Amino acid sequence: MAAGGVWVFKNGVMELEQEATSRKALVYMPANETMRSLEALERRLGSLGWERYYEDRAIVQLHKRGGVDLISLPRDFSRLRSTHMYDVVVKNRDHFKVVDL
Repeated sequence: MAAGGVWVFKNGVMELEQEATSRKALVYMPANETMRSLEALERRLGSLGWERYYEDRAIVQLHKRGGVDLISLPRDFSRLRSTHMYDVVVKNRDHFKVVDL
């Protein structure tokens, strides 16, 4: 598998500079609202039956009433990655999508 990027010399050492990765956003489709905070995401998930199950300094876990599914999210929303976004999408297919920015 080939890696994308450009080889450059820095201080006599050859390094691979990676191309900028695409940024993603989680969108609540019924309102076409981009999720910009944990509070906004929790509010939308709460309206779909999700509630807090566990929390600590690093993560918040939500579970759906009457189900066994869990969603784990970083408390610091800037650490939300595409894996977290797709976890939300898979468990709420008709309500969320991930888009490229």
